[in-house]
Amino acid sequence: MFLDTQAYDEGLLDVGDGNHIHWEVSGNPHGKPAVVVHGGPGSGSNPRSRRLFDPARYRVVLFDQRGCGRSTPHASDPATDMSVNTTDRLVADMERLREHLGIDRWLLYGGSWGSTLILAYAQAHPERVSEIVIAAVTTTRRSEIAWLYEGAGAFFPEAWDRFRAGVPEASAPHELVPAYARRTNHPDRAVREKATADWCAWEDAVLSLEGAGTPYADRPDHAKLAMVRICSHYFAHGAWLEEGALIRDAHRLAGIPGVLIHGRFDLAGPLGTAWELSKAWPDAELTVVENAGHTGGGDTRTHVLAALDRFAGEIIGP
Repeated sequence: MFLDTQAYDEGLLDVGDGNHIHWEVSGNPHGKPAVVVHGGPGSGSNPRSRRLFDPARYRVVLFDQRGCGRSTPHASDPATDMSVNTTDRLVADMERLREHLGIDRWLLYGGSWGSTLILAYAQAHPERVSEIVIAAVTTTRRSEIAWLYEGAGAFFPEAWDRFRAGVPEASAPHELVPAYARRTNHPDRAVREKATADWCAWEDAVLSLEGAGTPYADRPDHAKLAMVRICSHYFAHGAWLEEGALIRDAHRLAGIPGVLIHGRFDLAGPLGTAWELSKAWPDAELTVVENAGHTGGGDTRTHVLAALDRFAGEIIGP
């Protein structure tokens, strides 16, 4: 890990639909461009991710996707229009940000939901991507969503029963996520807060074997409200992606070097998706971290640092 460096430039970019996304840049202004694509969806960027990049060799871009972090309007506000928060719009936002910053090609780094957005962007704009590094691979297929909010209940039946009880109007497991999405849009703040707490409790239960504590429940209230509203909105719609499209169309990534890093014991996003993607993308290499789960850990971080060091190249300027 590198010492943290403060952003030397930041701003709010108008991306249309009344939305402005917050961005910041740190590291070497003449370094290799890299963008960190955060997870969630709706988690917001984390300044600690800058420490994965050598600040002498990288120009690191962080940004908050629509509705979260320091982007506006914020999804914690029930008046914020979620109909204009979709995967294709996030892809367009990334491309607009690249153009705004005058970047020709950039390395993409992220994980979990971030990997879905990375793959969607790279398949739409492969000529703008130099390399890809992903830790915790997901493609947000409906089968993956069903696993996370139904199948994983086999490991945590008590927690899953509580999660299901949070939306008694859902008569079948596949109705849980849409039901939570409706509750996060309820006019009564107490209903929204209860749905948010129940959702976070389930997410934390799935991570409970990793010793990560309660990272979802520990977020500030406004951040939790936004994240759960955005997550349930995306997952209720299968992220507006044709089932399996990101793996089916992985041939569009031909020529882009990729490093996929995935924990053997990732119960939130099992290893099978990373394996399928590695088979469909010949230029990607998959590293399975035997002692890691979804949140990674020391060994995962070591592999990420090694990949970013390999792709950094030489110092380009002062």
